Amino acid sequence: MKKFIFSLFLLFYSALSPAQQSLTFGIVPQQSAAELAKLWGPIVKDLSRTSGIDIHFATAPDIPTFEKRLSAGEYDIAYMNPYHYVVFNQSPGYQALAKARDRLIKGILVVAKDSKINELTDLQNTTLAFPAPAAFAATILTQADLTAQEIDFIPNYVSSHDSVYLTVAKGIYPAGGGVLRTFENIPAELRGQLRILSTTKGYTPHAIAIHPRIAAEADKLQQALIAMEQRQTGKDLLDKINIKGFAQAVDSDWDDIRALKLQQLSAK
Repeated sequence: MKKFIFSLFLLFYSALSPAQQSLTFGIVPQQSAAELAKLWGPIVKDLSRTSGIDIHFATAPDIPTFEKRLSAGEYDIAYMNPYHYVVFNQSPGYQALAKARDRLIKGILVVAKDSKINELTDLQNTTLAFPAPAAFAATILTQADLTAQEIDFIPNYVSSHDSVYLTVAKGIYPAGGGVLRTFENIPAELRGQLRILSTTKGYTPHAIAIHPRIAAEADKLQQALIAMEQRQTGKDLLDKINIKGFAQAVDSDWDDIRALKLQQLSAK
């Protein structure tokens, strides 16, 4: 009898809708897990409360691991860079809900504040720091600008944007790639040791996208994300990640990324 009751419980639990189960919201690890939890944890909690869906913060130790988890469809919801969205929209089929309002993503190259490097050409034949090979703005766009000027360099991948900024400030690398949003989020003391050498062209920013298995919850989640900035509490949370608010997004918003015809990831 006990086995029968237990079997019924398992059958009932497996039949629960995604909204009744706990969903994971994976955040691309541009910064340390601790920093992301501090910045995004309250946002995920707020989204859970306003949408009525149980959602929990998640990330990965580094960007390549995050890519593998996206490829496997491990996250129910994910905040991913534009290139990731183009790739993982194809498979396993993540669908965009929202993007940062009134913002384009741009890559930046930073150098130490007192560095004698003033032009991209000063980076000829140097070893530079980047977060990961598929970090869209911090790596792909900044490297494209260097290549366009026929600058030879050796890339070294240091796992996160924060690591780029720290190693450049310490003089380990003469320059490194990042994005303005994460640059603005680092401690003022560290930011004061750096300056922006160059900025790339702007593109459609990161996507907040859902796995197809929770498509039934799309409207609730999208409405809650867009409404966040309309409440002072939500606005304060968004200010901490330097985002004004979220706007509704559709798949075609990332056609500017597709037009670049970038080499596809092999994260599977």
